[in-house]
Amino acid sequence: MKHDFDVIVVGGGHAGCEAAAAAVRAGARTALVTLRETDLGVMSCNPAIGGLGKGHLVREIDALDGLMGRIADQAGIQFRLLNRRKGPAVQGPRAQADRKLYRAAMNRAITSMPGLSLVLGEVAGLHITSHGIRGVRLADGSELASQAVVLTTGTFLNGLIHIGDMRSPGGRIGDRNSVDLASQIRDIGLGVGRLKTGTPPRLDGRTIDWDRLESQPGDEQPVMFSFLSRAPVARQISCGITHTNTATHDIIRENLSRSAMYGGHIEGVGPRYCPSIEDKVVRFAEKESHQIFLEPEGLDDHTIYPNGISTSLPEEVQAAYVHSIHGLENVQILQAGYAIEYDYVDPRGLDSRLAVKELSGLFLAGQINGTTGYEEAAAQGLVAGLNAARDATEKSPVTFARNESYIGVMIDDLVTQGVSEPYRMFTSRAEYRLSLRADNADQRLTPRAIELGITSDERTRAFREKLEELDTARTLLAGAEVTSRALNKAGFQVNVDGPKRSALEALALPEATAEQLEALVPEVALLDASILKQVQNDALYANYIARQERDVEALRRDEAWEIPEDFQYSLLSGLSNELRDKLERVRPRTLAQAGRIDGMTPAALTLILAHVRREVRRRA
Repeated sequence: MKHDFDVIVVGGGHAGCEAAAAAVRAGARTALVTLRETDLGVMSCNPAIGGLGKGHLVREIDALDGLMGRIADQAGIQFRLLNRRKGPAVQGPRAQADRKLYRAAMNRAITSMPGLSLVLGEVAGLHITSHGIRGVRLADGSELASQAVVLTTGTFLNGLIHIGDMRSPGGRIGDRNSVDLASQIRDIGLGVGRLKTGTPPRLDGRTIDWDRLESQPGDEQPVMFSFLSRAPVARQISCGITHTNTATHDIIRENLSRSAMYGGHIEGVGPRYCPSIEDKVVRFAEKESHQIFLEPEGLDDHTIYPNGISTSLPEEVQAAYVHSIHGLENVQILQAGYAIEYDYVDPRGLDSRLAVKELSGLFLAGQINGTTGYEEAAAQGLVAGLNAARDATEKSPVTFARNESYIGVMIDDLVTQGVSEPYRMFTSRAEYRLSLRADNADQRLTPRAIELGITSDERTRAFREKLEELDTARTLLAGAEVTSRALNKAGFQVNVDGPKRSALEALALPEATAEQLEALVPEVALLDASILKQVQNDALYANYIARQERDVEALRRDEAWEIPEDFQYSLLSGLSNELRDKLERVRPRTLAQAGRIDGMTPAALTLILAHVRREVRRRA
C-alpha cells in the first residue's frame, strides 16, 4: 500500500514541532497537521523556557539537534542561570521569551524544513486497521495515509475551560477542543484520565506602578541554551517583583467556594509544584505573602504575565484580589485567568519509544502523556518523532537510559510509574545528576545523534571542534605541575606542605578560579573561557562521577536481564495481585525497569529474576 507520508504528527505545539523536526532529520517523509500556521510554537501559558530540571531538558534537546534551544535563544529577552551560587549539577538556564518572536522563529524553522509538509486542518480520527495505525481522518472527510502517527494534542482532548462556575469547551482560550478524537481514544481502551492546569490573569503593563516595585534584571553574562549560540539576539529587559498580602488572602479565602477547583466543578488533578493562588492560600495558610514575578510577554507588547497567581476564581474576584496587591492597585486586567481540564492517556500503556504497546504505529508525546511544561513536551516530541520515523522506515528503535539523560529519566518515570498529577521535571528525579549536568549535555548526547545521522553539518563540525579544544585544554592542564606552596600563595585553599598537583587537579579545588591558575600557569590565558569552565566542571565532579559509574555498572547488569515480551506474570504465585496487575500493564523491558515500578519489593524482584533466568534457559 502506498502511503502519503511515513509519519504524520498531529498538533503544532512544542511537542508537535519537535516531533516533526526529529522525524524529518531521521529521514522520514513527514506531515505536521495543525489548525492554523500561526499555531506553530504558540506559548499558550508562561512565555518562558527552562529552569531547574527543565533547562537540562532543553540542553539535551539541543544536543540532539532539536529546535527549542535555538528558538529560545532567538526569542529570549531575559536570560538567568538559576542556582548560580550552587554547583553546576543543579544549575538551570532559564529565559523569558518574547511570545511573538518565539512563534515567528518556530514558524520559520518548520515551514522552511525540507521534507516536511504542513497540513492545515483538524484531525477528527485515526485510521486503524488490523495491522495498526495507517493514517488520520480530517474533519473535512479527507484522509492522510502513513506508516506511523504521533499524537501531540496538548490540552485539547475534551478540553474544558473553567472561570468560577462558568464552563466552556476549549483547548485553550479562544480555541475549540477536540471531541471526536478524544472519543475514539477512549474507545480504543488506552486508559484515559483527567488532569488540569491553569493560568493567571494577564495585566496591562502600562497601568502597573513600576516605580514602587522591585526590579529583577537578567544576568550580565547570559548563559544561552543552544551549544551553537553565543549571545542574545533580542533586546534584554528586566522583570518586576511584587507580593500578595493578608488582604489578598482574605479575599481569596472568602471566595473559595466560587473557585472552580474548590467549588467542585473540576475532577482533574492539578500540578502540585505549580499551584493556583487558591491552593497556596489553603495549603500554606501560615504564610502572609507569596512572591509574584511580573514578566513582560514581549518587547512591543504591554501584556504582563503575573507568574504566581494562576486561578480559576470568577472574574470579579480576580479583579478584587489583583487590585489588593502592591503596585497593582490600578492595573487593568486584559484577560481573566482560567483553569483548563483535559483528557490524558495513562503513559504506562507506552513503551520507552513512547509508542502505544497495544496499537502498532501510534506514538504519544506531551501533555497527552500526563506531563506539564513546554520543555517536557518538546523532549517527548523529539523521542516520539525520532522513533516514529525509525519505525516507519524499518530501523531499530532509539531509547534513552536514566544514566545518560534527563530525557531518559522522564520517559522511564512515565512508562513505569504513570502519573497521579501533571509530571514536571526536577533535578532531584535523577539518580545520576552529578554527571547529567546542563553544561555537558552535548558531550553526553551529540555523539549519539551524529551516529544516528540526525545532526546538521554545522552541529557536527562545531561539536568536533569543541572536543578538540577540550582535549587540548585537558592535556595542557594535566601536564603542568604546581607545588602546594605556590598554590597557597596564589589563593588556593590548600596546605602549604601538601603534595604537588597538576593544574587540572588544582582547578577542581574549592572556590578555585581560572585567574588564580593563570598566575601559576600562564598558558591558561590561551584557552577559551567557556572551554576552561567546562574542563573545570568536569574536574570538579570527577571523583564523584567515578563512584557513580560503579552504580551505573550495577544498573547495566540489571538492564542486561531482558524480560521476554510474552512473559507470563500470572504464573508467579508469590506476587500480590496489585503488583501482578502493574507488571502486566507496564510490561517492563528489563529487570532494572521492573525494579522502578511503584510498590516493587526485593522479594518480588528476586522471584521475577529467577523465572526470567529459567525462561531464558528454556528458550536457549
